[in-house]
Amino acid sequence: MAHTSSRTTIVFIVVALISAFVPAFSVEEAEALSLWDTCLLKISPKFALDIIGVVFENLTITDACCHNLVQEGKMCHDTLIKYIAEKPHLVAHETEYLKKNDDLWTHCVSISQTA
Repeated sequence: MAHTSSRTTIVFIVVALISAFVPAFSVEEAEALSLWDTCLLKISPKFALDIIGVVFENLTITDACCHNLVQEGKMCHDTLIKYIAEKPHLVAHETEYLKKNDDLWTHCVSISQTA
């Protein structure tokens, strides 16, 4: 029971953190919102936080997280990072974050292929 409770708590924390970074969607962006919702279901909350940490805070990533990222798919990965990088307080460094995003994807694909 405690494991389920802690997992639920982690999910709420991730959703709250991502919501803080993700801009509000307009009606015209319904497709983007649908993709976003689909992507959030594909990746664990811990790995989502790890990925955000790698791109925005220069943290490192585990092989397990890389495997999860590759299973999530490039479109979902790019969507997550792009929406966060477009926040007003981050947009000045958006190019840097998107490059780190691409570097992370390349790294994770190579890790997944060697396993």
